[in-house]
Amino acid sequence: MTHPLRRPFSFIADFLRLETAAGFLLMAAAVVALILANSPAAPLYRATLAIPIGSPGANLPLLLWINDGLMALFFLLVGLEIKRELLVGELSSIKRAVLPGAAAIGGMVAPALIYVAANWGNQPALRGWAIPAATDIAFALGVLAILGRRVPISLKVFLTALAILDDLGAIIIIGLFYTSQVSWTAVVLALAGLALLLAFNRFGVRRIAPYLVVGLPVFR
Repeated sequence: MTHPLRRPFSFIADFLRLETAAGFLLMAAAVVALILANSPAAPLYRATLAIPIGSPGANLPLLLWINDGLMALFFLLVGLEIKRELLVGELSSIKRAVLPGAAAIGGMVAPALIYVAANWGNQPALRGWAIPAATDIAFALGVLAILGRRVPISLKVFLTALAILDDLGAIIIIGLFYTSQVSWTAVVLALAGLALLLAFNRFGVRRIAPYLVVGLPVFR
């Protein structure tokens, strides 16, 4: 028989194995963050996100570690899933891959045009035209995870691909239109890192650790 004190931990472990667990945790964290950010505890909340973490040479705030560190891992895992679908799955043919690509372009252009129309004549506000062009991929996948098996796998793949392409398009827009100065050293190092990642893939490296070691600085 299971010891009574171990049952709560067993329940938590079982919950985390569920496909919907990540979605519920994401939504719960978002609700808590919204409440804290709009409550008297907002200064403490912002101060927590600003806590510096790391060595003296890389002493970065907690928020930056989350946005640039954990999100890089997130994109790596999602990218691997999309790659599998492109090679052997639902997006393995050009006809199937074109649809989410076209939907992603429409998902960027249409909100941007609506934003421009709503803020026409307000020059400072027009600078934010790219903000609605991005899709929050984490929340999109979180909603899909909550729906679980009720959503067909083909629809999950389509929406995942759409969200990823939309997000990548938004990143390109930010890089092209919202960058005052280009660091060519960073560009060269990023291209070198991508070339190394391609070499790993070409020579059949299956372990994820080398990809993480090279990929994290590239996405950072």
